This record gives sequence, structure tokens and C-alpha cells, in this order.
Amino acid sequence: MTGTIAVLGLGEAGGALARDLVAAGAVVRGYDPAVSATGGIVPTGSEADAARGADLVLSVNSASAARRAFEAGLDGLAEGAAWADLNTASPGTKRELAALAAEHRIPFADVAIMAPVPGRGLRVPMLATGPAADVVAAALNPLGAAVETMAGEAGLAAERKLLRSVFFKGMSAAVVEALQAARATGCEDWLRQIVVAELTAAGASTVDRLVDGSYRHAVRRTAEMAAAAEMLGELGVRADVAAAARDQLAHLAHSPNR
Repeated sequence: MTGTIAVLGLGEAGGALARDLVAAGAVVRGYDPAVSATGGIVPTGSEADAARGADLVLSVNSASAARRAFEAGLDGLAEGAAWADLNTASPGTKRELAALAAEHRIPFADVAIMAPVPGRGLRVPMLATGPAADVVAAALNPLGAAVETMAGEAGLAAERKLLRSVFFKGMSAAVVEALQAARATGCEDWLRQIVVAELTAAGASTVDRLVDGSYRHAVRRTAEMAAAAEMLGELGVRADVAAAARDQLAHLAHSPNR
């Protein structure tokens, strides 16, 4: 590695990564059709222009733009340059990109950003899989990054990230909905204390209790969450999570694993 890195996408995440790379001494060529390159980032006019002369390209756009960014950057890639896709895309999308990269003999890595970038920048935990995973870690970790590699094909890092997202974002949605309903009834502080106490006391047994209880008491809890969803409707609060919980419990009630 000569230390020249292209960053495609200079928004909140890409911009923070690019600025930290510059501060660490890397030459960073940046491109974003909506955000100007600043702070020592070399401005370029296109994905291909940004990739030109780079040893590693970091695509930090969006899942919907990942393939287009790759195809647009192809003309600028030098032989041996690696492509790392940091977008939050499905494992299937990552595998499609990896196959496309293989057709063009481009080393490819699926890199999952495992925590929010703001406040962490380049130090944000990242997980890399795919043929170029070690290349990405070797290029970024000496500059202050925290890239962990995992053996296996592209898509595995995205899989791990999104599995975490099902839990964390699902839990966040449940807390938001519950507190909105509690606010509507004038007891938000009371419910917030309950949420804090439960999260603070959580341990391995908590997971077992949640899973086992959902199967064992699925019938009763289906009726309970139906009443909860109805209550939220009466309060004028969207019952997205409550209704989803009701439907999942109804399914579990007829599950052979119950």
C-alpha cells in the first residue's frame, strides 16, 4: 500500500472516515455528488476519477447506490487495487458485488460498520470478510482503524451486522413506542424507570427468559399484545411494535417448537 485511498461518499460516515484518514497521513481522494471534499481530501469529479491512483477504494454511499458506484468506478481502478464496500446492504447484495468484482479480477471486501461512526470516526469497529478482507485491515489498521477480519465469503460481515440490527433497532423501536404511549397516559417517567431497571439488570438468563417465555406463554401473550395494540390505538399512538409482537406470538402459539 502506498497510502492512497479513495472514499466514495462524503456524508456523515464517509466524511468522518476520510478526514481521519487524512489526519493519519493517508492521501485521500474523495467523491460525492452532493458533498464537497474539504479538510485535505483531494476533490475529484467522479467515482472513476477518485479511484484513479488509489490502492484501496472505500465505498460509503448507500445500499441502493452500491452497485452503481462500483460500476462507475471501474474505469479508474488500477490493476491490483482493492474495493471495499462499507454500505449497509443485504448479504445477497454484497455477494452480487463480490461476483461482479471477481469478473473484473478486482479484490473485494465486504466491510460492516458495527457501531455509529459519529464520535468514533476511523476508530469505529468494523468487520471485514471476502477475498480482500486482510488487505483492508492491513491498509487501515496502521492508520488507527479497528478492522477485524473473519474468514469466509463476502456477505458474512453484512449478515453479522444486520443480525445485530434486528435486535438493537427492534429494541429501540419497542422502547420508543412504549414511551410514546406512556407519555400519552402521563406516566412516561414511571415506564422509563422500568426500562432502565430491566436493561441494567439484563444478563444471559434474561435472553433465556425472553425466548422461553415467548414460546411457553404464546397464547396468553397474543391476547395481551392484542389488548396493548388496541390501547395504543385508543391513545392515538402507532402500534407498529405492539401489533408485530401480537402477530409473532400468534405464530409462535402454533409453532412445533413450542
